[in-house]
Amino acid sequence: MSEGGLTILDGTQLRSVELSLPPVEGSGLITGAEVLELAESRASLALHGLALPESIKSAAFQRLGVSDGAAFRTTEFDYAKAQSILQTYVSAISNELKDDPIVLAILDGRTLRIFLEDEDDFAMLAENIFTDLDTEDRGKISKNEIKNALIRMGLEMGIPPLSEFPQLNDILKRHGAEEKEELGQAQFAQLLQSVLQELADALAKKHIVMVQNIKIVNGSKLRKLLADENQLGGVLKKILLEKKDDKNEKRIITTIRLCLEKRGKDLGLPPSKVDETETLFDEVFTEIESKNTDAEPEKDEFMVLLKEILEKFAEKLEANPVLYDAVD
Repeated sequence: MSEGGLTILDGTQLRSVELSLPPVEGSGLITGAEVLELAESRASLALHGLALPESIKSAAFQRLGVSDGAAFRTTEFDYAKAQSILQTYVSAISNELKDDPIVLAILDGRTLRIFLEDEDDFAMLAENIFTDLDTEDRGKISKNEIKNALIRMGLEMGIPPLSEFPQLNDILKRHGAEEKEELGQAQFAQLLQSVLQELADALAKKHIVMVQNIKIVNGSKLRKLLADENQLGGVLKKILLEKKDDKNEKRIITTIRLCLEKRGKDLGLPPSKVDETETLFDEVFTEIESKNTDAEPEKDEFMVLLKEILEKFAEKLEANPVLYDAVD
């Protein structure tokens, strides 16, 4: 799944993973550790070579229902059992990614080529960068400002950080982009084009995969909540306590909204600080209120109402997941 130039690993990439074990020599037995290693290797290949985060591996392993991890890893399994574990573990990894997707920036030169192939867009880009770097408005800047130009372009335009792609320094040296010679706008644009062209070629040969600090709310966690009557009952209990303490005697729908705005992040809703959250809440509660124009529902109907609201949120988030910066 892709979104705005980013690649979202949500478990769907593992549907086509090869889940058959290779032939086993000797006794025909395979240790648990070997099965896990094979599963993680297969999953990694399907996920653009990404090494699975420990949090994903740990959570997926827990889904196997193994009480003693150390003993499991040293236990030898026959071929059929090992095959079953392999399939279950990869499926567990897929489910973990569905609940908590990983967002990647894959730098393979394609974004750069889009800019380079459109002469008008590139000319405008080069002009804007030159103007920004020409702080003294002299119509000239030093060659070594090319590095700052690349930093300004950044990941959004397909430029990897130097720390992730040291080869970029070699490219700059080959084009004399570390010298202090001054360039006019046209010369700067020509040099920038040459550097970007070589960088695009280099990235096409060696992709850079970078995990982004972005969270995705896609309704998966809400679906798990809706399927768990005990957890759902706990949520309703907190809502009823707030309603009991409410001196203004708000409608139950209003109380539910206030509670979800306050605690929704823990339940699988986007945090209130995210711009899209208010719009999402307005859409859901407008639709719910249009169907519930009658008198206040009875207490035994509150759970039905809560489920209806959460179901509506889940549907909308599945159709349009919300992405937000996890650092903020």
